[in-house]
Parts: sequence; C-alpha cells; structure tokens
Amino acid sequence: MPSVGYLGPQGTFTELAVDAVFSAPAKQGFKTIPAVMDAVSDGTVESAVVPLENAIEGSVNLTLDHLIHKKDLPIVGEVTVPIEQHLLIANDELQDFAKIEKVYSHPHAIAQCHEFLQENVPDAEIIYMNSTGEAAKKIEEEQSKTAAVIANMLAAKLYRLTVAQANIHDYEHNHTRFVVLTKPDHKQTLSLKDGGKTGEKTTLMVTLPSDYSGALHHVLSAFAWRRLNLSKIESRPMKTGLGHYFFVIDVDQGMDEVLMPGVIEELKALQCGVRVLGTYPCYTLQAQDSKKEETATPK
Repeated sequence: MPSVGYLGPQGTFTELAVDAVFSAPAKQGFKTIPAVMDAVSDGTVESAVVPLENAIEGSVNLTLDHLIHKKDLPIVGEVTVPIEQHLLIANDELQDFAKIEKVYSHPHAIAQCHEFLQENVPDAEIIYMNSTGEAAKKIEEEQSKTAAVIANMLAAKLYRLTVAQANIHDYEHNHTRFVVLTKPDHKQTLSLKDGGKTGEKTTLMVTLPSDYSGALHHVLSAFAWRRLNLSKIESRPMKTGLGHYFFVIDVDQGMDEVLMPGVIEELKALQCGVRVLGTYPCYTLQAQDSKKEETATPK
C-alpha cells in the first residue's frame, strides 16, 4: 500500500488527484505544500501530490520554487483535475446570501470565484485558508450561522455541508495540474482508475549563459528542428539578484534514447545549465456530474 502525502485535510482537490492515480493509498494530509514535499524527503511518506498549475491562476509558484531551490524530488506523474467550485454552508438559513458575513477558502479558489462574490456577497469578509478542505472543516466544526465556504463536492460530502450554489467559478474550463513527486531512487507506478492517459512529458530547468545574446532563440531551436512540441515555457527568478532567471520547459515527449538526450547535449553545448525535473506519464480526470452530486449532498 503506497503512502502518499497531500495538501489536506480531507476534501481538497489535491485529495481528488491522489485518489485518481493511486490504488488504496495510505493518505496523510499536511497543512502546506512545502510540508507535503518535506515529508517525502524525510521519509514520512513515499510520494507527494502537489498542485503545479491552474488554468486560471497560472503556476503555483510555491510548488515550483520549493522544487527548484529546496528539494530534489523528481516528477513521476501528472494528473489534470477539473476544478468545480461551489458555495457551501453549514446552516440552511444562509441560503439567503444577504446573511453571509464571511467566506472562507484557499486564495486560488477565492480568485476563481471573484465575479460571483462581487455580485452576490460584496460586503462579506474574505478569510484565506491553507486549503479548501481546511476551510470546509472549519465551518463544519463551528456550525457558523454567518459563514460560507468555497470548496468542492467531496468536501461537501465529507463535512456534511449544504450546497447553497453550485458551480460559482468564473470560467467554465478550469483545471489544475497536479504532479506526483518521489525520492530519486523510488519506483512509483501510477494508473488512472478509469483510463485517461493523455501522453508523456519531460520537464526541464534551463539556465542561460549571461553573456550570450540570442541564447533563448537557440534554446528553442534545439527543440524546433527535432519537431518536439513545447506545451509550456516560463521564466522564474533564480533568487540571486534582479534580472537573473531560469526557464522551466515542458516537452510533450518522454525521455527516449535519441531526441531528448540530443536536446540536452545541444543545450549544454550552448553553455546552458540543464536539469531534468522529471519524465512522466500524464493523466486527465474526467469532470464530475455536479448536478447529480448536488442532489446527493444532504446537510
């Protein structure tokens, strides 16, 4: 039975990602993303599942920076989870939005529901929590008559909350990429329960030579002439001073014996620093039928 750490407590989107790619795991929730990753390094758990990128809010910089600067944990899998945010309450009187005085949730969830909050509860106090699951657990424990939470249907079921309004996110096609991390010597097997493998990726960290004009153009050319598709490229500060950056590049190609090694050698010949962050299978979890789940979510 694999032991897996995730951003807890129960009822988070990260837990949905864990359940999607692990069979009967021994799950352990942690309060913060760095704590999840640290738990792998110190042997508390074998693997970690952490959010890496959201379609609306962009990269989760806390994950990326901890992975780059603090921990050597290879990415061994990716699962994309559809994000459906709902307004949940512990007291049925709050079906009247005018009575809502506080809204609890993770900062990303709050941002993803900005328009709904502005239109329906513009005067409510926004209280940020470490996760949507933690927020749901808080109002379930307090049975607040003035507070609501933004979270998913799993949290609604676990904490016996009522759905005051389903699907309050501003954008319909909202997804989050989660990655599975392990120690370098750990072998991990993943499999989405209902299929859904969409391909393989390799993620590279590339630093450019400081005195090489046009270096980024040459870096991209190393992929282009080999017809390797880049699904993402972004810059992040190296934390060594202003103007110092590295690039994180996602390539739609697993680590083979010819193409990817050739790219790496060409980049090194350009005097670039190259670090392979992982080569891994990718999975996509299908969207849940929220209307069906809403009717099955009693208080």
